[in-house]
Amino acid sequence: SLPLLQAARKKNSLNLLELSEAELEEQFVRGDGPGGQATNKTNNCVVLKHIPSGIVVKCHQTRSVEKNRKIAREILQEKVDLFYKGEDSDVFKEKKTSEKQKQEKKRRAKENLERKKLFKEMQQLDKE
Repeated sequence: SLPLLQAARKKNSLNLLELSEAELEEQFVRGDGPGGQATNKTNNCVVLKHIPSGIVVKCHQTRSVEKNRKIAREILQEKVDLFYKGEDSDVFKEKKTSEKQKQEKKRRAKENLERKKLFKEMQQLDKE
């Protein structure tokens, strides 16, 4: 089974629950990770909490606070949608279909590898 909150951050999700600003708690903190002085001196990392569900999202993908705020809201909206709708969520369904496609691609690649192996073995036998 797929952990629900890991399925978030998929594009083209249309039917998401709306978030109201009154339900959100927003903080700006110093980011972490690589970047040295530029990261350590600026408070451009956005921490967004959805109070009713308790879900917290931290976004430090860009240098811009406004972009990080927008991205954090998108991620939080998808996670809240997953939290309340579970397997009925569009985000979950998208993740499932992409997982199936990936498994099918792996299966086909494995079959092709086996065919190539058999073909090489047959060539070796023909040479002998």
